[in-house]
Amino acid sequence: MNFSATLQDAPFLLTEGAVIERLRHDPSIHFHPQVLNTSLLFEAEGPNALRRIYREYLHVGFHHDLPMLILTPTWRANPERLASAGLPGVEEVSEEAFRLLDQVREGYGSYAKSIFIGGLVGCKGDAYRATDALPEEEAYAFHQAQARALAATGPDFLIASTLPALSEARGIARALSETGLPTLISFIVRPTGHLLDGTPLERAVRSIDESLERTPAGYLINCVHPSVYEEAMNTASSRDPIVTARVLGVQANTSPKSPEELDGSSRLECEDPELFATRMMHLRLEFGTRVMGGCCGTDARHIFALARRARELFPRAPSFPPDDSAKKPREKRG
Repeated sequence: MNFSATLQDAPFLLTEGAVIERLRHDPSIHFHPQVLNTSLLFEAEGPNALRRIYREYLHVGFHHDLPMLILTPTWRANPERLASAGLPGVEEVSEEAFRLLDQVREGYGSYAKSIFIGGLVGCKGDAYRATDALPEEEAYAFHQAQARALAATGPDFLIASTLPALSEARGIARALSETGLPTLISFIVRPTGHLLDGTPLERAVRSIDESLERTPAGYLINCVHPSVYEEAMNTASSRDPIVTARVLGVQANTSPKSPEELDGSSRLECEDPELFATRMMHLRLEFGTRVMGGCCGTDARHIFALARRARELFPRAPSFPPDDSAKKPREKRG
């Protein structure tokens, strides 16, 4: 399948759930604080820990035969952070991250065509502190190297995630767009419909769209509870209908706490998977939100419940034929 066509036409697309937060709370896993799960690519058992989590999510997509987005473990893998962690350069790290996911994808037979790999970029500073955000021109210069390195590995799309401020989002969006790949831009929002820097969501979307010749394929919201997404969308879309037209998806937390509260919490609050799925499918019905998955607090149970509800709402259709070639995906060893 073609990513852009699938993003435009599929009634529902599934994404992975939490990766970094699950690894962070696993006492057997240790990663570098500057680059988080990226460092696992270069540790003895690190790649296996990553494969295990990605396969959990992909098994859900395979079981329900839903198109699925998975993201490279490169959220903090910009050249500055890689150097501070003593890791290889951005080109080698990007290639290693993509190769791991591509090998996992290859193990899913004909379903592999429904798995789309996104090259993941994050902001330079703390995603929960808008005051850390770079000005637009600095952001463009800073993020170019990682954008180009990720694009060169062969992903289906690029995505900048957990963005708190418009200034850095504009710079990142510009760097990603110049690669020629489809891109997604994902913000953190308040219930009021504002980014963490106070920018109204609708103004952020219009600002980026109007600044680029090659506009993003769409926008997402991540790292907020479904109830926060609902409040934000109701408020922002009432101010400007561009929000429901351009905001395509949400990767949601299981806690309604604010970013500041979550940032200082040592314990993850985990909402019941069925309640989580119910809240999420309500968003699909209310706003037409078509790209859905999890962020902090979620695991394969939440993604499974979400996929099952999606299949109840959208039964299998000819565009998503069941895979009769295998009873179980073949796992490629790496």
